[in-house]
Amino acid sequence: MVVEIFSPSTYETAVPYELFARLQRDSPVCRVPEPAIGPWREGPGYWAVFGHADVKHVLRTPEDFSSRTGATQIRDPDTPADLEFVQAQMLNMDPPDHSRLRRIVAAAFTPRAVRALERTIAARAAALFAEGECDFVEVAADLPVWTLAHVMGVPSQDRRLLYDWASRVIGYQDADYASLSTADVASLSPMGRLALAARTEPAPGVNPRSRAALADLYAYAHALAGDPVDGESVMSAMLKGGLTGAEFENMFFLFAVAGNETLRNGIPGGLLTLLQHPAELARLRADPSLLGGAIEEMLRFWPPVMHFRRTATRDLTLGGQCIGAGDKVVVYHAAANRDPAVFPDPGRFDIARTPNDHVSFGFGPHFCLGAHLARAQFRSVFTELLAWDVELAGSPARLTSNFQNGLKHLPVRLSRR
Repeated sequence: MVVEIFSPSTYETAVPYELFARLQRDSPVCRVPEPAIGPWREGPGYWAVFGHADVKHVLRTPEDFSSRTGATQIRDPDTPADLEFVQAQMLNMDPPDHSRLRRIVAAAFTPRAVRALERTIAARAAALFAEGECDFVEVAADLPVWTLAHVMGVPSQDRRLLYDWASRVIGYQDADYASLSTADVASLSPMGRLALAARTEPAPGVNPRSRAALADLYAYAHALAGDPVDGESVMSAMLKGGLTGAEFENMFFLFAVAGNETLRNGIPGGLLTLLQHPAELARLRADPSLLGGAIEEMLRFWPPVMHFRRTATRDLTLGGQCIGAGDKVVVYHAAANRDPAVFPDPGRFDIARTPNDHVSFGFGPHFCLGAHLARAQFRSVFTELLAWDVELAGSPARLTSNFQNGLKHLPVRLSRR
């Protein structure tokens, strides 16, 4: 049933690619109900979009499909105050407000800026791995959170706070993930200890993604704004760019969460995909020059984010369906990445696939600002992994989420080649 694509439990074992393919073929734009699930109230339902061309059309047309009107998650914010809170974040803005904020921080994410970081990132990646068994999810997570702290000007000893905040916000559908607390209190900076003191458990019924549930994150952002870091960090760019205090704090929220969680999902997902396709892994080992294409294919095959929402601003037609003003429209990147009209034999993992027009980084005005930085981290990790023999040492455990395509655990055994 089509409602399965809404239920987080559907994704506990695998992404329902067969269902996506059937819907893409028979109902490329279709209506999906939103039944009550756990603490979630029943919603009005939404239009799901599966085809590559339609997904790109929605993402590049903010005048028809707004990020701001209802924000970018399927579930509506619980209260008008919660909606106002998320509308103040760049992810949930439309041009020209989105364009203004994006320009302020864009310089920190250009190819030139990323090239200046590549040697440092590579050195960090080379230090991640050791002989023996490990949980690759936990080991690999340190690189994106360390890189994010470096780029943002956050003291290195506070980087696990970024990890914990991302877990709470992104993994809120999974009780194991949402309750992670890995920061070492004794080693935190004064700002970090101040923030931790502000942490509270959300009251029953309070959205864990709301400002009320993230007092510690906002306390840290406020303290960081009062202790600016010199240099070329994102935080410095934002402070120099004339952001208001509220805008600064909301930008910190966005980067703290989105800046590491996608890689925390994508890198382990990429490794698992390679391990599940040993012939392609052997092909990559034999010809490391294929790594760039392999990374793009990993991203296509394992998109870290499976969907995003927009809201129709007017009555219109999409995929033969009449969509009303105010209707939710949800684009499924995971389905678009396997559209046979764009990707021949889409279920085949091919590290030399060319072209590879995946939408894992989005498309249009909201194309991922950190795409160059993400690719640099992928390159560093998988360049290092080619020097190791890697095999599964247990069963992977998936994140319970209809939004993030993630792993909670990936037990592997490493031995130097």
